[in-house]
Amino acid sequence: MFRRFARRFPWLSFAIRSFVMFSAAFGGAYGFISAAASPTSGYDPHAFAIGASFLFAVACVALVSMSIRMRFLHKRMCKVSALNEALVDRNWELKEAEERARHLFEAQDDLIVIRDQDGRITYVNDAYCTLAETPRDALVGSHFELKVLEQGDSANESNGTSIHDQCIAAATGPRWIAWREGMVRIDANRPAELQSVGRDVTDRTETERALSDARDNANAANRAKSRFLAMASHEIRTPLNGILGMSGLLLDTQLSPEQTTYARAVKTSGESLLSLIEELLDYSKIEAGKIDLDYRPFALSSLIEDITELLAPRAQARDLEIAAYIDERLPLEVIGDAARLRQVLLNLAGNAIKFTSTGGVALIVEPGIWPNEVSFIVRDTGIGIAPDAQQRIFREFEQADERTARNFGGTGLGLSISERIVKRMNGRIALQSQPGVGSTFEVAIPLVASNDRAEAFVPPDLSGQSVMLVAPQSIEASLIARRLERWGAQTCMVSDTDVALALLPQRPWRAVLIDRALGASEFERLSERAVSHATQRIGLFTPAMRHELQPTATEGLTGYLIKPLRAASLAKLLGLQTDDPAPVMEDAALASNDATASDGLSILVAEDNEINALLMRSLLTRLGHRTVVTTNGEQALESWMASDAAGTPFDLVLMDIQMPKLDGIAAAKRIRALEAGQRVRRTPILALTANTLVEDRYACFEAGMDGFLLKPLDRDKLEEALKHLAAGRHIAA
Repeated sequence: MFRRFARRFPWLSFAIRSFVMFSAAFGGAYGFISAAASPTSGYDPHAFAIGASFLFAVACVALVSMSIRMRFLHKRMCKVSALNEALVDRNWELKEAEERARHLFEAQDDLIVIRDQDGRITYVNDAYCTLAETPRDALVGSHFELKVLEQGDSANESNGTSIHDQCIAAATGPRWIAWREGMVRIDANRPAELQSVGRDVTDRTETERALSDARDNANAANRAKSRFLAMASHEIRTPLNGILGMSGLLLDTQLSPEQTTYARAVKTSGESLLSLIEELLDYSKIEAGKIDLDYRPFALSSLIEDITELLAPRAQARDLEIAAYIDERLPLEVIGDAARLRQVLLNLAGNAIKFTSTGGVALIVEPGIWPNEVSFIVRDTGIGIAPDAQQRIFREFEQADERTARNFGGTGLGLSISERIVKRMNGRIALQSQPGVGSTFEVAIPLVASNDRAEAFVPPDLSGQSVMLVAPQSIEASLIARRLERWGAQTCMVSDTDVALALLPQRPWRAVLIDRALGASEFERLSERAVSHATQRIGLFTPAMRHELQPTATEGLTGYLIKPLRAASLAKLLGLQTDDPAPVMEDAALASNDATASDGLSILVAEDNEINALLMRSLLTRLGHRTVVTTNGEQALESWMASDAAGTPFDLVLMDIQMPKLDGIAAAKRIRALEAGQRVRRTPILALTANTLVEDRYACFEAGMDGFLLKPLDRDKLEEALKHLAAGRHIAA
C-alpha cells in the first residue's frame, strides 16, 4: 500500500522520508551529546568507543545494503530501458509495415473495399476510387455501390469466401470484375468487416466468350458439314444406285462378249466410285467426331466367316485363297460394334487381297494377351511393306510408295480410318511386314462375352481317328489341318496325289478331304481309290469349280464343301454316319431355303427417282414379287390406304426417305398412326436411303420403320432383306 501511495504521490513521499530521517539523526546526535556533557552521565570513553564503532558498523552495513540495492535497481533500469527501446523499434517496424501494406493496397490494380456490418465503407484503395470516379473522402463512411450491368456466375468456397462476377459500368465502358468476398477482423476490439477484392477480368471474359462463340460456330459448321455430307451422300448415291443396278440388270440379259466386257467395266467403275465415296464419307465423319459405336451381342464365327465368304469371289478371281480360323477358346457371342469391326476387317483383308499376287490371305481370331481381349490377325503372302513406310501408311492419304499408288490405286484413307475406329473401340492395331514375304496386321479389341447363349455347333469327336487332307500347300489347308487336330484327329496333310494313294492302304481312315485344286483327273482318281479305304470322302471346291463339275466327278464322294469352309459345315459333315453313296452338300450360301412364297409378295415402292423406281420394279419382278410404284409420300399413303380398304394389304412397303410433298419419315408415321388400334397385322416398312448418318437411321426406327436399305441397292442384299422379313427383326443392309 505504501508503495502504491509513493507511486501516486512521489514528492509527498520524498518529503516525509526526508523529515523522518533528519529527525532521527538530529534526535540521536542531540541525545548522545547531551548525555555525555551531563556531570552525572558517568561517561566512559571505552564504552563510547565501542558504541561509536558499533554505530559505524551498522552504518557501513546500511551503506553496503543500499549500494547492493542501487546496483540491482540499476540493472533493472537497464533492462527496462532495453525493453523500452525494443518496444520502440517494434512499434516503428509495425508502423513501417502498416505503411507498406497501405502503400501496397493503394498500388494494387485489384479493387479493395472494406465495409462494416451496416454496409458503410471503412476503407477503399485508389483503384476502387478510380473506377468509381469518386475521391476517398467521399467514399469512406458512405453506402456507395458500383452500378451493376450484368450479374455473372457465383460460387461459395468451403472457407466461407464468396466468389462472383459482375459487369460494372465504368467511364471506359463495361468492365467485368471477379469479386472475392470474406469477413476479416482488422481490430480485436471491433467486429469483423466484409472485405471485397475485385479483379478486372474483362479481357479473360471477352476471350472466353469469343472462344464460346467460336465453339458454337464450329458446332454449327459441323452440323452444316453433316447436312452437306448427308445431302452429298444422297445426291451421289442416288444416280450411283441407277448405274450399278442397271448394269447388273444388263449383265443378266443376253449380251455379246464385247457388250459383257463393257457392262462389267461400268459396274466395276461404279463399285470403285462407291468405295471411294464410302472412304471419304467415313473420313469426314471421323473428322467431325460423328463415329458412334453401337454395342450389341454378335457371334464371332458368323462375322468372320461372312467376311471371308464376301471376299472369296474377289480372291478366287485372282487365283488366291482366303480362309478363316476362329479359336474355340473364345466365347460364342461377344458384345461390341459388329458393323465397325466388320468395316475394319474388310478393309484389312481387302487390302491383303489387292496387294497379293500369289498365295492367299488368312483371317485368324484368337484370345489376346489381356483378359476379355480378342486378337484378329490378317496375314497375307503379298508384296510386303518396307520398314520406313510401316508407320507412314497409317496417316491420311499416304501409301507405302509412289509405285504402289500407281500400280494399285486407292486414296490412302482405309488404314487411317481403320486405326481411328480401332482406337475409338479402345483397341490397338499393329503391323509386321517383310518386303517380298508378306504382311501381318493384328487388331486387338476388348470384347466382353455376352450373357446370351448362342447356338453352337458340336465339334465331332475325332480322338484317335485318322483324317487325310490332300490339298496343295496353302493357307486354307494349314488352317483346316489345325482345326482337325484341335478336334483330336490324327491329321495327315499331303500335297502329292501319288503319296496320298500310297498312304491310303496303310490304315483305316475316318475321312479323306480332297481339294479340287489338285486338278480334275487327280481329284477323280483319288476319290475313286479312297472309297474302299475311307468312311467319308469329302471334296473341297470353289464356287467356280463346282459349276464345272461333271456328274461322274462326285460319284465317289460322301459330301462336299464350298471354300472358304465354315467350321460348322465341316463339323456337320464329319459327324455324319451314312452309307448313302449320294454326296451331301453343306454350303450355307447354296443350301439356304427361299424365304419368299412361290407366288411372291405384294410390295409398295415409294421412289421419286424414275431410274431407281424402274430398277426397283425390275429387281422385285425378277425375284418373283408384285410391285406398285409411287413417286411421292402422298401417293404412297393413298395406295396403302386403298389396298387396306380393298382387303388386299401390301406385304411390304419400300419407302424412300427424301421425296416431294411428303417425305418417307412423315409417310411412315402416318401409316403407323392409321394402324394404331385399327389393324391386327402391321405392315413392314423398309427405308430406302442414301444417307449414312446414324441420326438418319435412328429417325427411321423412331418413325416406326422396321429397317433400312442403303443405296446403291444390291440385289443380294435386297433378297436377303426380304428373306429376313419373316423373322420380324430390324433389317440393315
